Amino acid sequence: MPAERAPVAVEVAGLTTSFDEVRVLDDVSLRVPAGAMVALLGPSGCGKTTLLRAIAGLVAVDAGQVRVGDRVLTGDGVSVPPERRQVGMVFQDWALFPHLSVARNVAYGLGGDQRADTDRRVDDALAMVGLAGLGDRLPGTLSGGQQQRVALARALAPEPAVLLLDEPFSNLDAALRAQVRTEVHALLVRLGITTIVVTHDQEEAFVLGDEVAVLSAGRIVQHAAPTTIYERPATPWVAGFVGETNVLAGRFDPTSGVASTALGSLAVDLDDDGQASVGDGGPVDVLVRPEQLRFDPAGPTSGVIELVEYHGHDTMYVVAAAGLELRVRVAGTAPLARGSTVGLRVVADRVRAFPRAGD
Repeated sequence: MPAERAPVAVEVAGLTTSFDEVRVLDDVSLRVPAGAMVALLGPSGCGKTTLLRAIAGLVAVDAGQVRVGDRVLTGDGVSVPPERRQVGMVFQDWALFPHLSVARNVAYGLGGDQRADTDRRVDDALAMVGLAGLGDRLPGTLSGGQQQRVALARALAPEPAVLLLDEPFSNLDAALRAQVRTEVHALLVRLGITTIVVTHDQEEAFVLGDEVAVLSAGRIVQHAAPTTIYERPATPWVAGFVGETNVLAGRFDPTSGVASTALGSLAVDLDDDGQASVGDGGPVDVLVRPEQLRFDPAGPTSGVIELVEYHGHDTMYVVAAAGLELRVRVAGTAPLARGSTVGLRVVADRVRAFPRAGD
């Protein structure tokens, strides 16, 4: 099975494709390290599924190259058919044949293998996903989570070099989605197979991905570890897409590296080259996550709690302060009620800031 193979890297270079003269992928380049899991994250229509299908050979491309290991699959005059790419794919709707048994669904992608070898691979794949003994069942007699695992077994049975998952958990209800996602994640980590997963769910991308590539309008706008995406977003749009954020008006002083805001003077995070993302100074938008705010009677500004949203593991407060509605996340049970007056302080060592929109 795939765990016995050395993992391979996936490289996409300058991939461009259009549908009806609309550019869906615009000069996309991506490298997936061997054995890693990379999540493609973005809103509907951003090109993430098209990128996945281009890697699988299911859509034509106008330019660019797809390479798996040392094999060129697309580009340089080459276009390897999907069935010869050694790529396994799990589709969003799972695409199971309702009239075929579980075993025959899993065997479908094995083509002309000898019967004994086919039976062995099917049995191995079903055992791997925890469905041993269910090969004679029809898909309609299984739960949603079991059907999802049948689709995964079918993708793994041919022993692919790369696994592609297109929003594989979106058809499951919330509680089952979390359970199945954890089970599949643990399995893929154990197998060590290079995996690319498409999702529009930020939490899912962060849970599954060793790295996350955020797409917008056919381009990758940031590709990094989940912690970097969340804590050091490359743009205000990325910051808002991957989590809630408060935007404070401020003025950046490049000499001190500090932005002055209604919540005090805040040190600005520097990019890897030592330069602030706000450039030479002036009006800036300062981004503060809800968990970077704390209630403090001695804080530089005060406000009134307008809403209390209790989530069990934490409580989100909406506070009217400094002419804004600020969101404040506090761990645990809500001790404060609507109408309470509170002081506010930013507790982050450094914050992200960008030139003021429109300036």
